[in-house]
Amino acid sequence: MPDVRPPAVSGSFYPSDPDELRGLVGDFLGQGSPEGAIGVITPHAGFVYSGACAGKVFSQTEIPQLCVILAPNHTGLGDGVTVAAWGRGFFATPLGESRIDGEFLAALKSRSNLVGDDDAPHMGEHAIEVVLPFLQYLSPTTKIVPLIIPWDDWTRCRQLARDLAEAISDWSGSALMIASSDMNHFESADKALYKDTAALESITMIDGEQLLSVCASQSITMCGRAPAAVVLEASRLLGAESATVTDYRHSGMITGDNNSVVSYAGVVLG
Repeated sequence: MPDVRPPAVSGSFYPSDPDELRGLVGDFLGQGSPEGAIGVITPHAGFVYSGACAGKVFSQTEIPQLCVILAPNHTGLGDGVTVAAWGRGFFATPLGESRIDGEFLAALKSRSNLVGDDDAPHMGEHAIEVVLPFLQYLSPTTKIVPLIIPWDDWTRCRQLARDLAEAISDWSGSALMIASSDMNHFESADKALYKDTAALESITMIDGEQLLSVCASQSITMCGRAPAAVVLEASRLLGAESATVTDYRHSGMITGDNNSVVSYAGVVLG
């Protein structure tokens, strides 16, 4: 298998030309005031829809030398049980290559029987890839640990959060956890706002269990609810005291169609 995971959505979700992509990311970031954070939640749609929202998150967040990126499984590949890690080499975008932190991944796997190496879910998955141009722009030497979560039950989310928090707590350097998630899908903008308000209430309470419960009971189609729940719980265990919503928007703001939108929110935990 290759040591470099090539871009899967370059030219569709974001520009394939490096100069154009760098300029666009710079515009999204603007003039931020970055501060240390424990975790963030950021969207992963096409940049035309969610790039500005992601920019609000990363413009306010210091990027350390390790980022653990947790994403949902959109492709359905994999065994449906293993939290799939890409364990070697690099992830590539037009802005460069993000090196995998094999040392931290090994430390996490030694604590967690939930995590294993599995390339298949990563090959066509966009939810990690679209985060990388922001990291590569802000901190080209940052290493990543990309994880794809194929389930959304609280029992396993809580266990993964504990394993991850312990690994970060014992790590010699600083780390940032990134949950890649959009919010509600394909309902009216008003209905999306109503549902997302309930989800964001759980998020600002730093309550991953409640987030999963609310998504289930109110049919909130937040695709990265499991990654978000894990990052919320791990952040809480690591001492997070606040979860600040930095931006909220939806696709209708671009398309003009408010009858069926996908919504996006950015959150910083510290």
